[in-house]
Amino acid sequence: MIEAVVGLLMFVSGEIKEARIQDGMGICLKHKREAERNYSKNVRYECWRGEAEIELNIDGSKSIKKIIVK
Repeated sequence: MIEAVVGLLMFVSGEIKEARIQDGMGICLKHKREAERNYSKNVRYECWRGEAEIELNIDGSKSIKKIIVK
């Protein structure tokens, strides 16, 4: 299913390695600041708002399967 989401993206050497759904932009920015405390030269975090293909996990939680770029 496709939904509008806010996600925290982790880029490693310019490539998206992980995308996590967040409850809102404020929460995303908080988690971004926390993640950036563990500084690594090749890792960058970005809060993103847009549409994504979502999958339901076995425990009922949602995760980003694919980001839709328009």
